[in-house]
Amino acid sequence: MAAQVLGKALVSSKWLAEAVKAGRVGAGLRVLDASWYPPQERNARQEFRESHIPGASFFDIEECRDKSSPYDFMLPSEAGFADYVGQLGIGNDTHVVVYDGDKLGTFYAPRAWWMFRVFGHRQVSVLNGGFKNWVKEGHPVTAEVSQPPPAVFKAKLDKSLLKTFEEMMENVGSKRFQVVDSRPEGRFRGTELDQGLESGHIPGAVNMPFQSFLTETGHEKSVEEIQQMFREKKVDLSKPLTITCRKGVTACHIALAAFLCGKPDVSIYDGSWSEWFHRAPPEYKVSEMKRNRA
Repeated sequence: MAAQVLGKALVSSKWLAEAVKAGRVGAGLRVLDASWYPPQERNARQEFRESHIPGASFFDIEECRDKSSPYDFMLPSEAGFADYVGQLGIGNDTHVVVYDGDKLGTFYAPRAWWMFRVFGHRQVSVLNGGFKNWVKEGHPVTAEVSQPPPAVFKAKLDKSLLKTFEEMMENVGSKRFQVVDSRPEGRFRGTELDQGLESGHIPGAVNMPFQSFLTETGHEKSVEEIQQMFREKKVDLSKPLTITCRKGVTACHIALAAFLCGKPDVSIYDGSWSEWFHRAPPEYKVSEMKRNRA
């Protein structure tokens, strides 16, 4: 399986349960709950305190970001990321497994997976099926919060996995790389609001909603199914590819899916629609709603 060859991008609940039972969670293996929910719906940190995978720590995406940016969840600095994950007991030789508790199975975990990768860490995996399936399969949970001793983590930003607004603007004309948008179809087309923003998409982008990469149970689809999905959308995995979404989160699902297919060099437009909407000129925002008004 491609996941085994490419640094175990996915691990199963069975694999992780055996590692937990064998006492392997420690300096060599850290487990992170990267859940985030709209505050009016659920409290991720409180839910973590009440129930999580034994030995796991909470990865707070609200804390591990560039707080000076006007846009949601932008990457922190190298030093900021290194300090944050070091405090969670993660060093450069640690295998990191990330999960979240979303009802879909996986939502924010691929963002944490990509953050580790963009800062140079390759030994990072997503728990396939997430916490929902961990609980469903009867694996152990605890309310006991562990305090791992701090470790030293050295971060080095891999700019090949990241795209800026300027690079995205230039690409509209040059078409140097393919662009896939992972938001729901209505937001991509511009027929429904995108969390308060008028929606639409970057010229030339192809729509592949992130949820289509998950099975009904919340697991990742097979490599064969994923490859077929890319083919149907005429996305060539042998050529440069960048993913965008609303705020750089669900885009990471597609980066993970492409990784499983043997493509580890997919980049993420970190600012995504939240930045594009505010900075791009009107003619660079494709929207059916706008056309209908005209």
